[in-house]
Amino acid sequence: VQLVESGGGLVQAGGSLRLSCAASGRTFTSYRMGWFRQAPGKAREFVAAIRSDVSYYAEYAKGRFTISRDNAENLVYLQMNSLKPEDTAVYYCAAAYARIGVRDHSQYDYWGQGTQVTVSS
Repeated sequence: VQLVESGGGLVQAGGSLRLSCAASGRTFTSYRMGWFRQAPGKAREFVAAIRSDVSYYAEYAKGRFTISRDNAENLVYLQMNSLKPEDTAVYYCAAAYARIGVRDHSQYDYWGQGTQVTVSS
């Protein structure tokens, strides 16, 4: 599985961005898809994940971010609203075959190259 993110950029606080992740491969529906982020000097952290119609969110993402997937097009999205400067990070798309460890980056098998999101105050 190859993953390619897009949609990052510079946005003012309170603004919105939609990240996209295009996945290759014919077994896309077999994978749990997730988004992680990593800010400079910080560890990679879980943002959101989705398998079938079940989604999971980090506490800070609940109510602001929405993850969705289009299985017909092998796409995963992360809609981010009410962005804050502390959301600034490189955002990574990831795919996991495992059914455990939703929030554990070590349980994800494939990663994209990341897309930069910068939120100015």
